[in-house]
Amino acid sequence: MAVLALDTSATVAVSIVDEDGARLASRTSDERRRHAESLAPLITEVLDEAGIDRADLTAVVAGTGPAPFTGLRVGLVTARTLALTLGLPVLGVPSLDALAVQAVSDLGLQPGAEILAASDARRKEVYWARYRVIAHEGPHGFPVVELLAGPDVDRAGFVAQAQLGAAEAADGHLPVVIGEGAMLYPDFLPVADDAPLVPDATVLARLALVRRAAGEDQPSEPLYLRRPDVHEPARVPAGASGAAAASGTTAASAAGGVA
Repeated sequence: MAVLALDTSATVAVSIVDEDGARLASRTSDERRRHAESLAPLITEVLDEAGIDRADLTAVVAGTGPAPFTGLRVGLVTARTLALTLGLPVLGVPSLDALAVQAVSDLGLQPGAEILAASDARRKEVYWARYRVIAHEGPHGFPVVELLAGPDVDRAGFVAQAQLGAAEAADGHLPVVIGEGAMLYPDFLPVADDAPLVPDATVLARLALVRRAAGEDQPSEPLYLRRPDVHEPARVPAGASGAAAASGTTAASAAGGVA
């Protein structure tokens, strides 16, 4: 029996682990604008490498973001469709949670250390969340982190002022900064050496298994945190006057653009 995990919050990441969390196969693609085209072949590749039939899967894990609308939607729709077809549960895990847990292992962080995880939100903004390490090795030998603030989206400078500045003022220690969103704004969010930058689907799967064993709810609702970059323009009500229609058209054009 095995668990399939997908994350499309940044790269396209796919992994299969057994019920104990041991990785059987994994693949990653950096095709940021071609999530839909990349995901299905990667799923087939990991199933073939692991020698796992789809009927042998016991759950599908999906990274829930936060992330831009289009890429995140591809992973969640794929996970839900596959799970529905096979009669399996979908276990949702926030992608930044997996990134924070990965940082505990990669960087050897100890209890009490804080982590600021940031991913690229485009529009010169980052998605972010701040965590505290509870245990370097908790149940099942897996790190445990506690969410302190977020997830949210804002400009890097504001995130740094609110999350790094406030933490330093409180106890004199800065959170460890991780994630490729921070890499884009090093003047505000200096990334720790060897910090993980994107979620690992294997870590996502292991985190889902630990939370399932603990009886935690794992909803698969997406964390978009804002409206999509492209959306339908507002409709002008039937019978509106020419002036109102013109105004509505102007507003719709503005709403349909990318900030």
